[in-house]
Amino acid sequence: MRRVPWGALLALLVGIGLGLVYSWAISPPRINNAEPVSLRADFKDQYRSVIAAAYHATGNLPRVQARLALLKDSDPIDALNAQAQRMLASSETFERAEQVAALASALEASTSGVSHSTPTVEVANSLGITFTPTVLPSSSEVPILLTETLQAIETQPTIMETQTTAIESTPRPTSTPTSAPGEPFALSGQETICDANLPDGLLQVLVLNPNRRQLAGIEIVVTWDGGKEQFFTGLKPELGNGYADYIMMPDTTYTIQLARGSDVALGVIAPTCQSPGGESFPGSIKLTFQQP
Repeated sequence: MRRVPWGALLALLVGIGLGLVYSWAISPPRINNAEPVSLRADFKDQYRSVIAAAYHATGNLPRVQARLALLKDSDPIDALNAQAQRMLASSETFERAEQVAALASALEASTSGVSHSTPTVEVANSLGITFTPTVLPSSSEVPILLTETLQAIETQPTIMETQTTAIESTPRPTSTPTSAPGEPFALSGQETICDANLPDGLLQVLVLNPNRRQLAGIEIVVTWDGGKEQFFTGLKPELGNGYADYIMMPDTTYTIQLARGSDVALGVIAPTCQSPGGESFPGSIKLTFQQP
């Protein structure tokens, strides 16, 4: 009967253990020049947050689309909306979550071809000369020629005259302009719901973009006599990215509006409903806001 070579097996196990310790703890492999698609999920979220902050500062949507394409998400808009929901649920800075949600809204609007006005920036230098350049969405690399006319000061009564300096830029092809993510919303629907299965006095709010796609991360402001509260869409993704709800107190009149700007729903109060057995209970109100 052959004996089991315990010494050889023990040496093999010790060798494997030492190799794992060396490769994992002492000298782990370092990956350089990895593509964004190979990042861990939390690092992908950080990558999207940085892209959203860059878009908030520059408005350069084509560059944003090129960077997001490196993640190879099946649906970049859904990925951004889902991240905005996670950021709000984890109590991250609302400004960062709003930037991510705004980028998702801008990407969605770009597919509809809705245009928006080109922003302008006023620049003043120490000589008192004012420039009013037109900022194009993708003109960060275009050389700009500035021609100035200095002040003319007379020796008699001191009179300073300045001329507006013209800014000329070389025309360059640009992508189709996109709609501004902060465009006001219209109150498109208000519905009374009598359902005994719903919580008493439930206020339901649904926020949609022009294509009736639900928007996450939208702040909703509810006020009443002596009080004010805010809540956000997207915190209950199982009910929809653009869904939010709030419990109304009995015999209290509320005013509801979106923080980004919208029609104001006035005189909102929990309706009185009756069950099949004739018992009264507070019903629900459903409000729908949509971008025009």
